[in-house]
Amino acid sequence: MTIDYKITLDDNHEFNYRVELDRSYDPQQAGDAPRWTRLEHEQCSNCPLNKDLHHHCPAAVDLYRVIEDFRGLPAFQKAKVRVITAEREYYKEVSLEAGLRSLLGVLMATSACPMLCRLKPMALQHLPFASNQEFILRTVSLYLMRQYYNLREGRHADWELKGLIKNYQQLQLVNQAFWQRILATCEGDSNLKAFLSFFSMASSVSYSLEAQLSKIRPLVMSTSSEFSLS
Repeated sequence: MTIDYKITLDDNHEFNYRVELDRSYDPQQAGDAPRWTRLEHEQCSNCPLNKDLHHHCPAAVDLYRVIEDFRGLPAFQKAKVRVITAEREYYKEVSLEAGLRSLLGVLMATSACPMLCRLKPMALQHLPFASNQEFILRTVSLYLMRQYYNLREGRHADWELKGLIKNYQQLQLVNQAFWQRILATCEGDSNLKAFLSFFSMASSVSYSLEAQLSKIRPLVMSTSSEFSLS
């Protein structure tokens, strides 16, 4: 399964990326990767990988070509972004920051990083240009579906979302380290703003989930959405 991204700038320069959703770490791809992609460079404090066995950060290797393509371009520059999935096609004229946030997000979530791969179910149901509210709704919904199957299959079901918060607290450690990893190479350009936007959405789960859920409650608890089984 693949997702195609086509990003066209105002000068009609076009960038094309095909994201393979089921991919493994390829050491050959890391051969000419820059130094900041090496595992020991700002390695995440909770990274389970051994630098003697994994010389490069899998997520960084997946991202560096996109980062180099957009190095130095301003975040506010307008871009036409077309996203093609197996089920449908999306198109939107957005800031370069917003377009890159979606692309970088799906690349990170489908990387071979053992921490970021927790986001893969979201990537398999990829929604480009998602708002923070949509992100929270999809995140919580997928987590609760997993709890439903845990219950059906005789495992503990976490209906209080404690495990979800714990997962995203771990992801926050990854985000903080990754921010330090790319800070120097992005140099304040559109890449940096896109990462900041992506990390901010993820932090809303670990830091303010209750507040985010209170905003969503009217959407799912409105009178018009109630129905009777009688």
